[in-house]
Amino acid sequence: MTVVEADGHYVKPFVVKNLNIYSGETYSVLIKADQDPNRNYWLASNVVSRQPATPTGTAILSYSGDRAPPSTTPPTGPAWNDTMYRFQQSVATVAHPAHVQPPPPRADRTILLLNTQNKIDAHIKWALNGVSFTLPHTPYLVAMKRGLLDTFDQRPPPETYAHQGYDVYAPPQNPNATTSDGLYRLRFGSVVDVVLQNANMLAPNKSETHPWHLHGHDFWVLGYGIGRFDPAVHPASYNLKDPVLKNTVAVHPYGWTALRFKADNPGVWAFHCHIEAHFFMGMGIVFEEGIQRVASLPPEIMGCGETNGGHR
Repeated sequence: MTVVEADGHYVKPFVVKNLNIYSGETYSVLIKADQDPNRNYWLASNVVSRQPATPTGTAILSYSGDRAPPSTTPPTGPAWNDTMYRFQQSVATVAHPAHVQPPPPRADRTILLLNTQNKIDAHIKWALNGVSFTLPHTPYLVAMKRGLLDTFDQRPPPETYAHQGYDVYAPPQNPNATTSDGLYRLRFGSVVDVVLQNANMLAPNKSETHPWHLHGHDFWVLGYGIGRFDPAVHPASYNLKDPVLKNTVAVHPYGWTALRFKADNPGVWAFHCHIEAHFFMGMGIVFEEGIQRVASLPPEIMGCGETNGGHR
């Protein structure tokens, strides 16, 4: 099958036998119907990045509408832990030559996020730069428009971590994390780079793929890498020629992913792992941009947290 679109944007067509789709992503593919029309054919869906505990999902492709199972064995797909195969497919996804939207040549701000698995009060959590995200009871947009600034932490989360010499292949030296509902305030119209750095989990020799989704924006995917991201070296290899625009992107085991977006959509926007359990466990952040440009909020949306006289 030929991949032609990702997250609403045309891509340079490329042919795959197996297409990796991470939670939150969308793709369009073309299939040439030139096989024996008297036969049925298997379609199969497999889990990757974590050893499957469920059977392969199957469907039947039929020319005639016949529901009889094909006589062949359903395909198994690549091994669940074949990281390099998935990494190479990510790198191959670039903008279609006729639909390139060049990114701004440089960023005004760079946020480097180390993604780790940690513990808080003996419970397993996920954290960025040692901080596990929690949602406040009063929605950010309501709180900021109504001046309820004591409803969430006014201290911004850390923008980087001690990356020099950090071993992404080892469990975190400090397994404990803190919690915060603070957010990143972006200058309206500024260009922001975010680098997602994946690392080892609490158990040795374990790292998973995480699909990161940004609300309110598309972003340019500038590059991927394996190992520790070096801010002094790796930006020189960014793809500024034909990067694809997406709203969800994978960061692979022990790898990094770099993206760029323009903070030009007034509001408060979540950026988080699209595996919902991981977001709930702290793998996410929030951006605020141009909040003063948002019109007055209607009273009908009030009712959460302090806007309803409730607890924070």
